[in-house]
Amino acid sequence: MAHWQPTATLETLRYRAKILAQIRQFFEVRDVLEVDVPVLSETGVTDLHIDCLQTQVGGAIQYLQSSPEYFMKRLLASGSGSIYSLGKAFRDGERGRRHHPEFTMLEWYRTSWDECQLVEEVTLLLRELGLGCDTETLMYGDVFGRVIGLNPHTVPLAQLQQKASSIAGDDFSNESRSTCLDLIFSLSVEPALPNGLVFIRNYPACQAALARLDKDPMGNIIARRFEAFLNGVELANGYYELIDPVEQKSRFDADLALRQAEGKPAMSVDTRLLAAMDSGLPSCAGVALGVDRLLMQLLDIDDISHVMPFGHVGNNCE
Repeated sequence: MAHWQPTATLETLRYRAKILAQIRQFFEVRDVLEVDVPVLSETGVTDLHIDCLQTQVGGAIQYLQSSPEYFMKRLLASGSGSIYSLGKAFRDGERGRRHHPEFTMLEWYRTSWDECQLVEEVTLLLRELGLGCDTETLMYGDVFGRVIGLNPHTVPLAQLQQKASSIAGDDFSNESRSTCLDLIFSLSVEPALPNGLVFIRNYPACQAALARLDKDPMGNIIARRFEAFLNGVELANGYYELIDPVEQKSRFDADLALRQAEGKPAMSVDTRLLAAMDSGLPSCAGVALGVDRLLMQLLDIDDISHVMPFGHVGNNCE
């Protein structure tokens, strides 16, 4: 007989509904506009580490969006002011206790803010949602150096590849700097993070994604982005947003070259986003937060399907 019942208890679903209502109330009193953007688009993302789900609409390929970011930036360029989106996002290959191909994402953008101000607001939101734990902010280079013994900003690529190979038990001698850093950070640094709410700031330049570049006090070129970890689980990813369309196009092209080198499908660049940036994307900071992972932490649940009405059960989840 087919298993038809929900994967979350009704008590959990009532709590989930309460948290979603509290999130909306948090932004309403701060005059941040909720926007309901499409989940289907003619383009996906170029990021090497994100695989978009695709479908056909009227015979044309479209992509389920991995984030509402591109649509939201077009609204920002149109003069929307500060905005947020609370809805579904999709990523292929995302299955496991903390991953799901369809998930709920809270993403918001604050105009005229930088990433430091946004870190403060993320902290305030989580506290209003009932999180009562210590908060700490660490610099990427400091925590990486303490755990690994290398400076991630300056270590030669060959040495980084050797370290990644040793940690992974596999050959990383042909991998990019960003891929090696991702591997080392996820397998060795994240498990060493303290419990509570931890913000990691000032990522290596090669991991800038859509964040601005700057120099830290030691003269290292860094990306002005942050990630939030709650009890060792990645919860949110934020940027002091890049607003230069020329630099953005260059990063898209670099992404496509990496995808080609890895044998991944080519992705079309979102020219509408570039046109919006060219018209004038306001200075802003943005962050995306995984709502399902937050619920897991708030309820002390270790399987993401158990905070969703119908998670993917029986499909080789780990």
